[in-house]
Amino acid sequence: MSSSLDPDLTGQKDLRGGMSPWGGAAAHPHRGRLTESIKTDVLIVGGGITGSLAAQHLAALGMDVCVVDREQPGLGSTTASTAMLQWEIDCPLAELTNYYGFDQAASIYRRSLAAVQGLTGLVQSLQIPCLYRPRSTLYITSDDGSSSELLAEYDLRQRAGLPGQFLQHRDLLSNFGIDRAAAILSPGSADADPLLLSWGLLKTAIGQGAKLIDAMATAYHASSNAVVVETDGAFVIEARHVILATGYVMPDFVGSALHSTASSWAIATEPQRDENLWPGGELIWEASESYLYARTTRDGRIIIGGGDDETVDPAARDAKSPEKEAFLIDSLRRLWPAADPTIAYSWSGAFGETEDGLPLIGEVPGYPRMLAAYGYGGNGITFSFMASRILAALCGGQRESWFDAFALDRPSPIG
Repeated sequence: MSSSLDPDLTGQKDLRGGMSPWGGAAAHPHRGRLTESIKTDVLIVGGGITGSLAAQHLAALGMDVCVVDREQPGLGSTTASTAMLQWEIDCPLAELTNYYGFDQAASIYRRSLAAVQGLTGLVQSLQIPCLYRPRSTLYITSDDGSSSELLAEYDLRQRAGLPGQFLQHRDLLSNFGIDRAAAILSPGSADADPLLLSWGLLKTAIGQGAKLIDAMATAYHASSNAVVVETDGAFVIEARHVILATGYVMPDFVGSALHSTASSWAIATEPQRDENLWPGGELIWEASESYLYARTTRDGRIIIGGGDDETVDPAARDAKSPEKEAFLIDSLRRLWPAADPTIAYSWSGAFGETEDGLPLIGEVPGYPRMLAAYGYGGNGITFSFMASRILAALCGGQRESWFDAFALDRPSPIG
């Protein structure tokens, strides 16, 4: 599989349509311009949530960091996120076990749980104002789904030492008002305003000495000693390492047989009365191919998203928005009949996915000192945090065996 988004022609407006509720009146980070060629320890290409997390972490470690973005950071894929910061992965533990064996699958799930815990601690310690809230999740059966597969998934999670409890229909209905066959209730996830989170991290990184530059990287010349990056201006940037964090626009020379680009849609309602919201504000996601998901916001809105399909062309994605809105309103009525379904915001976005539901993090094969982070699926910000730690370790010359689970050139588990 491969993305058909042209990295040279695709801009932020091509990555998302409509309008999401994120950012409020917050000021975006200021970008400077290159006035001369420079050298840096790490050059990060892309200033969205992945680049922001990497920049903050690397700057905190004392590295000289430069972030370049050809557009205003965060206004591409990041602002299209629904920011459901789950440790549960798109690929169920049972399916991941079939691909890689129980031990590796369980290890990946535990690392995902630790990533959300790490992100929570980071936001709290830096006091980033991004409406961050620890949340539990409800993984529910589809409308016509049975409890047997969900129970098998729960049993595997218990074996892996993961937190959660299994809810039969009666308990799910009486405790949460949700009429589905079963669910797994799990603590340890979170939600946030993704744009405020990204901008807060970037501003923190800048305060730690990182540079944010208004420039487009146009060519990369990698060697065993450094990477020289040409820009759309007269100057170049020489870096000991380059991190590609360009969202869902993957440069042609990166590539991965595991990766493809798709689209997702979401709506946010007008603020609800308290009695019209599910009581705990859990992140709700459905065990179905269409990947329905829902969350609340601090100001009482319900966000519901899904209807994912393989659309890549921005115009085709936008043309589908009316029918996708209707699908999401109908889904909300079936999931939570008490809701006022009046739409306040409606948006869509491109996203990258992989065959095994795991991200692509690590060295770019054939390009020394070049690293990349792509293919996050529904766990974007969780995997972005994990990527910031993996890539920082690699920049520091440290490698751990578990990094190989996310390698860009790992073989397909499907055959």
